[in-house]
Amino acid sequence: MKKIEIRISGLGGQGVVLAGQVLARAAVYDRKNAVLTQSYGAEARGSTAKSEIIISDGKIGFPIVRKCDVLVAMSQEAAEKNITDLKEDGILLVDSSNVKKVPETKAQTFKIPATETAEKVFEAKIYANMIMLGALTNITKIANVESFIVAIKETVTKQILDANLSAYKKGLSLTV
Repeated sequence: MKKIEIRISGLGGQGVVLAGQVLARAAVYDRKNAVLTQSYGAEARGSTAKSEIIISDGKIGFPIVRKCDVLVAMSQEAAEKNITDLKEDGILLVDSSNVKKVPETKAQTFKIPATETAEKVFEAKIYANMIMLGALTNITKIANVESFIVAIKETVTKQILDANLSAYKKGLSLTV
């Protein structure tokens, strides 16, 4: 890996900021350099949100994602709004529970039923972000599973730790 640019996008309340934080930490635990930027609308839930992560073996000169190597879209709006920033040879992961019409792209596309799985298995949508991280890990091998587990343990509160770890592991199994 030289450098990889990732955008995790969705709506406020879907955990895209938390997912970005976990991903950036996992990369650092794998001894890579990582930069994380995040943005979200004025309202906490329902407005657009995104995390942008640049991971590199070398120095990172510019901290903003220009063209994504990987785009994770947790909502229809996120998929439509961000698809033009995905490289033609990139990877697109969509939450197929929320993205019913996948935008046309030459990128390799993966449909992950993250929200549906979170509701069925964990009885709460809020774990869809960790399911997507598990799928992302399996598809891209961007960081070691062990690094993600440590990052999750150090990022989420103890009250929801077990469920987040289980959701991450469930995501790993969705792409086998």
